[in-house]
Amino acid sequence: MSKYLLEIGCEELPYKFIAQAISQLKAGFSKLLTENNINYSDIEVYATPRRLAVIVSGLSEKQDDAIKILRGPIKNVAYDENGNLTKAGEGFLKKNGLNPQDAYLEDNYLHAKIEVKGKETAKVLQENIPSLILKMQGSHFMRWDNFDEKFQRPIRWIVSIMDNNDVPLEIINVKSGRVSRGHRFANLNFGEIPHPDKYKEVLREMNVIVDQNERKAEIIRQSKAEADKIGAVVRYSDDLLEEVTQLCEWPVAVTCEFDEKFLTIPEEVTVTVMAVHQRYFALYKDGKLTNKFITITNYVGDEFENIKAGNLRVIKARLDDAVFFFNEDTKKPLSDYVEGLKGMTFQKGMGSIYEKTQRIVELSSIIAKELGKESETITRTAQLCKADLCTSLVFEFTELQGYIGSDYARISGEPQAVVDGIKEHYFPLNADSELAKSIEGQIVGIADKMDTICAVFTDGKKPTGSSDPLGVRRAALGIIKTIIANSLKLDINKLIEKSLELLPVKKDCIHDIQEFFTQRLIIFLNDEYKKDILEACLSKNPLADLSDYVARVKAVSMMKYPDLLESANRVTRILKEPVHAEINRELFKHASESMLFDYMNQITVNSEYKYYLNDLNALVPAINQFFDNVLVLDEDVEVKTNRLALLTILKEKFEQLCDFSKIQY
Repeated sequence: MSKYLLEIGCEELPYKFIAQAISQLKAGFSKLLTENNINYSDIEVYATPRRLAVIVSGLSEKQDDAIKILRGPIKNVAYDENGNLTKAGEGFLKKNGLNPQDAYLEDNYLHAKIEVKGKETAKVLQENIPSLILKMQGSHFMRWDNFDEKFQRPIRWIVSIMDNNDVPLEIINVKSGRVSRGHRFANLNFGEIPHPDKYKEVLREMNVIVDQNERKAEIIRQSKAEADKIGAVVRYSDDLLEEVTQLCEWPVAVTCEFDEKFLTIPEEVTVTVMAVHQRYFALYKDGKLTNKFITITNYVGDEFENIKAGNLRVIKARLDDAVFFFNEDTKKPLSDYVEGLKGMTFQKGMGSIYEKTQRIVELSSIIAKELGKESETITRTAQLCKADLCTSLVFEFTELQGYIGSDYARISGEPQAVVDGIKEHYFPLNADSELAKSIEGQIVGIADKMDTICAVFTDGKKPTGSSDPLGVRRAALGIIKTIIANSLKLDINKLIEKSLELLPVKKDCIHDIQEFFTQRLIIFLNDEYKKDILEACLSKNPLADLSDYVARVKAVSMMKYPDLLESANRVTRILKEPVHAEINRELFKHASESMLFDYMNQITVNSEYKYYLNDLNALVPAINQFFDNVLVLDEDVEVKTNRLALLTILKEKFEQLCDFSKIQY
C-alpha cells in the first residue's frame, strides 16, 4: 500500500475559505478514488493560511482489472440474413478494438466482453487532480497574470509525491515538485519532502504546524499558560478559536493590556472590540473582565514589544471611540430614543422600526394575557426593546443590540426586569446559545420573532435552501425552544393569525407559516427522536400546544407494544374514510362489539401519555376479538355503518396520541 501527498501553496488564503476547502478536498478525493475503483484507507486534509494539503493513506498501486460488457446493435441490424456481420456490426467491433470471435448474442443484441486493465494510481491522480483543484468553489475567486483559470489566491508552489516518487502535476502554470515552503519569518524557508510520512515533521522544522487540530490545541495550551501567569481565566468562543487557528501557521500567545479606564464602558462593548474586531482573547479574574488580553501572533522570534505596542495602539483607538459614543448616548434616557425609530425602515412595505415596536407591544400584551402574566414591565420592555438601534454605540457595534439597550435601561433607572428583558428578547442568539430566563424576555422575544417571520412570509420572501431572509429559521427555532423549555401554554396558530392581522400588508400565508414552524419543530427534535415518530405525532396539531406534542413524542418513543401498533394499523387499513354516526347498541350482533365499545368508552385522554398508551394497549385483546368474530363490511348497510362508526371512534382514540400507520417498528 502507498501514501500520496498533495500540497497546494498559495498567497494568504481568507480564513473563511479554509474550512470550506478542507471539506471540498476531502469529498473531492473520496469521490475521485471511489469512481476510479482505487482502494484507500484514509484521507487527511490539512490547511494553513498559505497551504492546502491532502495525504491519502493505504492507496493501492493500480486500479483493479475489470471485465466490461459492451452492448452493440440489435441482432437484425448487426447480422444480415446469412448470419454475417453487417457494416454496423463490424463498426461496433472496430470501434472497441475487437475481433469477430469476441462477439456474442444475448437478449437479441450483439455483445462483447472486454478486459479493462487497471491504470496505475499515480497516472489516475496525475490526470484528475488539476481539474479537481480548479473545480473548488468559494466566494471571491480571482485570476492573476494572464491566466483564464481562477482560484481563491495565486498558487505559488505544488508538492505531489507518492511514497518516494514524484507524481508530476501542473496547475495554472505551476509545476509540482517535492520542495515546500516554510513560515515567512522562519530561518529555514524551503524544505524537501522525502516521503508523505515526513511531511508534518519537515514543515514543523520550518515553523509551520500544518495540522489545524494541532494548531488549535497549541493555541489553547499557550493561552491557558499565559492566563495562569497572572491568575486569570481566558475566554473565547468556538468561532473565534476556529478563526484564529486559520489565521496563523505558527501560533504564539502574547499577553497585552489596555488602560483600566476602558473598563467603565459596558463589558460587552470591550469584549466585542477585542474578539470581533481584533480577534483577541479576553481575560477574567473572579468573574470580572480585566484590562489584559491575549493576542495570538503568527510569529517566529522572541521580540514582542513592538507586537504589544501595536496591539495596544489599535485597541485604544477602538475603545476611545466606544467611550465617546457611550458618553454621548447616555446624556439622555433610553426612552428618548424611541421616537427616532420612526425614521428607520424595518422592511419595505412593512413600516418603520417604530411601527414594528408598536406591533410587538400589542402582540406581547396578547401573549401575556394568554399566559396570565400581564404586567407593566412586559409592556415597558416591549416599548423600549428596539430603542438602542438609534444609539451611536449600536450603530458602531451592531452585534451588541439588546446588550447596549439593557445597559442604557439600567443607567436610565428602568426596573431590573425591563433591563433583563431588553437584553434577553434577542435570545437565543444562535442554535447553541442561552434562552431568555425572564418572562419579559420570553414574551417580548416571541412577539418580536413572530412579527419578523410573518412579515417575511407576507412579503413573499420565505426561506429557501440557500437563503434565510432576516434569519427567520433562527427566529422560529428561538420561539420553539423558548416555549418548550419554559412549558409556555401558547397556541402558535393563534399567534401567527394575530401577527398577520397587525401587519400593514395583508396576505393569506398562514398555512405556509404553519408548515414552516412544523418543519422547524421536527428538525429541532430530530437529533433526539426518530423522524417517523415525530411525523406520526403530527396527528394532533402540534403548534396548538408544543409541550403536549413533545410529551406525546416521548411516550411513543418509549413504546414497546408491537401488538398495539398492528391493531392500530389494522383499523386504519379497513377504515378508508371516517364514518361519523351515533353508535346503536341494538345493531350489535356479537358480544365482541359491545365489549370493544364499552372498553373504548372507559378510556379518556390523559396528559400522562405513558398511562394513556397503556390504556390503548389494554384494548388490543378486545380489538382482536372484534376482528376475529365480526365482518365489518356487513351486507346490512346499517350494521356496516354502525361498525365503521365504532372503528372511527377507535381511530380517533389512537390519533389522540399519534398516527400509528407512520411508525416504522
